[in-house]
Amino acid sequence: MSVTVETLEKLERKIILTLPENAIKSEVDTRLRKLARTVKMDGFRPGKIPINAISQRYGYSVYHEILNDKLGKAFSAAANEARLRVVGQPLITPSQTPNPEGMVAFDAVFEVYPDVQAPDLATLEVKKFNTEVNEEVLNKTIDFLRKQKRSFTPRPDGASAQDTDRVTVDFEGKIDGEPFEGGKADNFQFILGEGQMLKAFEEAAIGMKTGESKTFQLQFPADYHGKDVAGKTADFMLSIKSIEETHLPEVDQEFARSLGSKDGSVESLRAELVQNLEREVNARLLARNKQNVMDALLSGTTLDVPQASVQTDMERMLEAMRTQLKERGMKDADKAQLPVEMFRSQAERRVRLGLILAELVRTHGLQATPEQVRAYIEDMAASFENPAEVVRFHLTNNQKIAEAGNLVTEKNVVEFVFAHAKISSEDITVDALMANS
Repeated sequence: MSVTVETLEKLERKIILTLPENAIKSEVDTRLRKLARTVKMDGFRPGKIPINAISQRYGYSVYHEILNDKLGKAFSAAANEARLRVVGQPLITPSQTPNPEGMVAFDAVFEVYPDVQAPDLATLEVKKFNTEVNEEVLNKTIDFLRKQKRSFTPRPDGASAQDTDRVTVDFEGKIDGEPFEGGKADNFQFILGEGQMLKAFEEAAIGMKTGESKTFQLQFPADYHGKDVAGKTADFMLSIKSIEETHLPEVDQEFARSLGSKDGSVESLRAELVQNLEREVNARLLARNKQNVMDALLSGTTLDVPQASVQTDMERMLEAMRTQLKERGMKDADKAQLPVEMFRSQAERRVRLGLILAELVRTHGLQATPEQVRAYIEDMAASFENPAEVVRFHLTNNQKIAEAGNLVTEKNVVEFVFAHAKISSEDITVDALMANS
């Protein structure tokens, strides 16, 4: 058959579908006669119901059921004939054009996927971050773990508070002589020098002794999280209740065993920490570099996005938000009035990026292989207590396999882009990587 496809706007298309009236009527009559033999109706014996009564009760629904079925098949055939890649479901309405004799006509309006022209990777500029887990990073990690297991002992009478001490204090702050919310506490503990309190507050406590009190002024930063006091100056009364000295554990076998080292040796602990750090750093590096690649691909590609796909993605994100709100204890989260439009920008980016990635994967054969997926799952499972059980769970779960496959495919794309694009390398510290990931 000859199919005429009309372009309406961007990716929107229209096809006129025509169906013979006689064929529809014949099938409706056949269906109603079958119903007459089986349905029950008050006042009539089974199988003796007049066809007019059946038609009056069921004719409308049967007609539309048959019509929708035939329209669906006609649209599918027309789309295949025209070799169209249809997005979503068409909107089918009675045609505005006159019906051909003996026919009924309908307008099918729908969207098609765009023809994606991936950017010339040789001209694409992408920043690539690099870092390494060195001795300094390892030692900082060990120091952090030591702090997690530190202990405290009271300082002797007359000793002054200093950095790393834990102090217990009472304080009360006032602004223009008036107390403010969050400005008072009793028996409040914090560790000096760790930024748990504003710098001026810590500086006021340093050098004080147990039992001492003092007043001082503190100006809250303009961007302070407490909007009511941001940028204002408060007068504080501070009293020291106790001062405790910090004791960090030695890095020895006891410390290694407390952290779950396999054989309890410091050497094994350091080796395991390096392995875990490298796994975490590599994951965060991949995430940062993947973001750079995706941004570059988006900036280098111009294409229209099918709004049907955008709408579906928006609704999916809305449902995900409702689920999160419900998990956090929000009552009636499924009924909350949340505007789906809040997700439009994000959805359009995701759909556009998905089309670009699909084209790169198709063109360059970057789909994850079963071997890559298994290797990814095994590497991910290595950080768990029972890796073999985690691997077995993932490899017997189709959803988990699909999720892993998508991640590996994205990694393949990132590596492919880096291999062919203009790369500007930039070193980044592990601390900066962790802070911004």
